[in-house]
Amino acid sequence: MRILLAETDPALSLQLKELLKPAGILDEASDGEEALELGRLYDYDIILLRGTLPGLSGHEVLRRLRAGRLETPVIILSDSIRPEDRIHSLALGADDVMSRPFDAGEVLARMQAIIRRTKGYSESQLSAGGLTLCLRSREVQVGGRPLSLTAKEYAILELLMLRKGLVLTKQAFLDHLYGGMDEPEMKIIDVFICNLRKKLTKASLGSLIETVWGRGYILRDLRSEGGARSFPLQPAVRQAVA
Repeated sequence: MRILLAETDPALSLQLKELLKPAGILDEASDGEEALELGRLYDYDIILLRGTLPGLSGHEVLRRLRAGRLETPVIILSDSIRPEDRIHSLALGADDVMSRPFDAGEVLARMQAIIRRTKGYSESQLSAGGLTLCLRSREVQVGGRPLSLTAKEYAILELLMLRKGLVLTKQAFLDHLYGGMDEPEMKIIDVFICNLRKKLTKASLGSLIETVWGRGYILRDLRSEGGARSFPLQPAVRQAVA
């Protein structure tokens, strides 16, 4: 999961960072202009915007993102409890509005619920073949047995499952894993995928992740009987880019 946080209150920002960093890659914006630039540049799973940011307000950032047809889910963190302010945020395209004081744990729960809905999942558990991944606990199981993964392997599998049936480029994986900071060479993705496949092969799910030559990788939901594919590559492969 990749998250953009634009919150200027030091205490709240620290609280949110401690909560959100284990959930995935966390980028921060110190003002509205930076939030708008990052929101346009990277493929975030969700954006948390304080309504009263310096420079461009959070509401103006949201308006411009939606005017640019960016559909990334956005939660507005508001200082106001007035219904008309909540209505204004929702009318601009916010997916949710949270007013102070609020619990940081509730923020995470609402984020996960919104992400599940926008990715087409109603539950926190994703599945493909005999494999299940829980977004809340970050646990992976095959046939009810835990599958031990490194942090990078989990992040790659999570991205593949959230975008199941889409071809993901190596650059998309780099962006997801490193957030544009100190990125290694692109071939490291092949290494991570290879190690992940080895673990899946031992669990009899070695064909779950396929290589689309010259494009990237795709996760297919193989049916339990006969190995039939749920996402055929006809008439054309859809491609997700960073």
